Amino acid sequence: MVLANDILGMNARNQLYVPLNSRKARSFCISKYATKLLLQSQNIPTAQVYGILATSEDIEEFDWKKLEKDFVIKPTNGHAGKGVVAFRNQHADKEHWTDAIGHVWSLDDIKLHCGDILSGEYSTHGSNHNIIVEERIPIHPKLLKYSYKGTPDVRVVVFNSVPVMALLRLPTEESGGRANQSQGALGVGVDIATGITTHAAAHKNQLIQYMPDTKIKLNGIRVPFWKEILLTAVGAARAAGLVFTGVDIFIHQEKGPMVVELNAYPGLSIQVANKAGLRRRLERVRDLNVLSTEHGVRIAQALFAENFASKIKEDGEIPIIEIEETVTIYGDDKQKIDEKALINTGRFRTIISSELAKELGLIDVDDLLWYQQVAGEGKRPVVELKFKLKDKVITTSAVVSKKLNKGTQKIEIGRNDLAGFVIRPA
Repeated sequence: MVLANDILGMNARNQLYVPLNSRKARSFCISKYATKLLLQSQNIPTAQVYGILATSEDIEEFDWKKLEKDFVIKPTNGHAGKGVVAFRNQHADKEHWTDAIGHVWSLDDIKLHCGDILSGEYSTHGSNHNIIVEERIPIHPKLLKYSYKGTPDVRVVVFNSVPVMALLRLPTEESGGRANQSQGALGVGVDIATGITTHAAAHKNQLIQYMPDTKIKLNGIRVPFWKEILLTAVGAARAAGLVFTGVDIFIHQEKGPMVVELNAYPGLSIQVANKAGLRRRLERVRDLNVLSTEHGVRIAQALFAENFASKIKEDGEIPIIEIEETVTIYGDDKQKIDEKALINTGRFRTIISSELAKELGLIDVDDLLWYQQVAGEGKRPVVELKFKLKDKVITTSAVVSKKLNKGTQKIEIGRNDLAGFVIRPA
């Protein structure tokens, strides 16, 4: 259940979070071309630019006939997908092109549209209404059946270098093949930990389960390159100096994530599709000391994993564990016991109750490694311990404690044995 206090409203966004970005950082969100120059300088993938057209002469002199397939025309400072046209291929006469939804454009049509962009018809910021002609990113094959002709994208809201919420935007017939919710694209919430979709919304606030007029489910979709998407989003935000932003990303089958643009005022309907409040998530990471892009992603996967996330194993992903986990402990003579363990990062070394250690035959004289001074218990034996956490078998040295004999958990896993795991707080 989402509490009203957890929801981020427009006034709170504009007054509490947008002002955290400097004027220079916000300038990258206004100009798509400035964004591209920044990203290219930082080796962050983005679509290749074929040309920037600033005058009527530029439109006339540009070599349009060299654009044989997969290109996009867009205003440099547009908003909500207005004025954006994606083209699939050029005709044999080199005078006509077919756009992403099947309409045929002549060269004169394209020039006329570019003239409309220059006049400011599709722009919402400033007075320099330039045109970008750039590479079109094809639909990733794994998302093909969920998209109507246009290329889906992923919106990641990043705050304090932590990706706090994500949305897969799917073009529809209503949106004219554009991945923009304002024009009718679907918004599908994505679990930060796994990249698997959860809930979905049409028209920003209408919860749905299936693609329109089909029985194709919208939950359970695995978004390709998920870890790379999160790293790219945080890297782009950090490169621009943006404390709070929405990063839009296309997914190329071979090149992976490619940044489309940065947003200083990311839309708030992302909360509907995730059934979660953005304000609550922002508050949880506001004062964290995030050391790097990778650190920010690890924090996000620990804090914002859905309930199902710890049950899903994904190649190359870090396993997510709860504060209490069932572990399998191996003893002498091939015996093994399943026990509830406390995940205790406040402790360096794993500790096991003396009663459980005796039951497993772990504290025979020949098995002792050394004695260690323990507060309140004096010198305690340290033994070799083998246990399985998730699918990982760990062999370590553990302190044998009498205090744990009275506790609920007979074993506490210390941080020395938690490398390679992400811990979700209670």
